Amino acid sequence: MVHHGGATRQATRFVLVGALCALLDYGVYGALLAFGVWVHAAKAASFTLGTTAAFFLNRRFTFGISEGGVRQVAGFALLYLSTFAVNVLVNALALHLLPPFRVEFAVAWVVAQGTATAVNFVGLRAVVFRVGKPGGVGCRVVG
Repeated sequence: MVHHGGATRQATRFVLVGALCALLDYGVYGALLAFGVWVHAAKAASFTLGTTAAFFLNRRFTFGISEGGVRQVAGFALLYLSTFAVNVLVNALALHLLPPFRVEFAVAWVVAQGTATAVNFVGLRAVVFRVGKPGGVGCRVVG
């Protein structure tokens, strides 16, 4: 395992990975909507694809981890299942609250994505990759 800097460096890398994955998410979302897929199914599918890409890129590029165990995969699954629910619900709530206008779906997507991004960084750093905690990234085991 390689430690990839402190919180600021990790946050910067997280934002870069997030921007790339957000473009992937939004592109899939827009394409599915253009094909007439139900908005909530389109959001669910695009989020799932973007999230999967984000896990692998963040694990390696942001946090410098080349392998993962069952705890890491389980933590990721629980975090992203929770974030998935938050993302889809925030998207639906934003669509409900926003008046109809030309870019209402884009605005709802941005609000949902921003909320999910904040939850994801904190969850990945503190729970999934346990940065700075025993058994996590950046900690030495002595003995």
